[in-house]
Amino acid sequence: MKVAFATQDLKHVDAHFGWAKNIAIYEVGPDGHRFIEAVQFGGDLTEDGNEDKLAPKIEAIRDCAILYVAAIGGSGAARVVASNIHPMKVLQPEPIDDLCVKLETVLKGSPPPWLRKLLTNSPERTVDFES
Repeated sequence: MKVAFATQDLKHVDAHFGWAKNIAIYEVGPDGHRFIEAVQFGGDLTEDGNEDKLAPKIEAIRDCAILYVAAIGGSGAARVVASNIHPMKVLQPEPIDDLCVKLETVLKGSPPPWLRKLLTNSPERTVDFES
């Protein structure tokens, strides 16, 4: 499945979704993970109430199952959830690689109900590392 990470440095989840300079997208499955792409954003990203800045970010992550963020506003969270993407907030900056490895471990075992539902309802989000 594809997973998005709000990041300033492309190495850590360390950004508010609306203010993120980058969204790193990875493919994550029970047998590993790989970087797919980084989408960069410019302009005045810190302007509160500017909902226009969210549209390109929502579009960039449209086929992701999960979005990791340091923070996300109510409007952004509502739009992410409406796009069938599960937002996950980290309490402090965490390396993207570590989060991918943790997610791999969850996928190898018994994923929580919300993740099983995401994977069951969205077969296109599953990962095939053989191809």
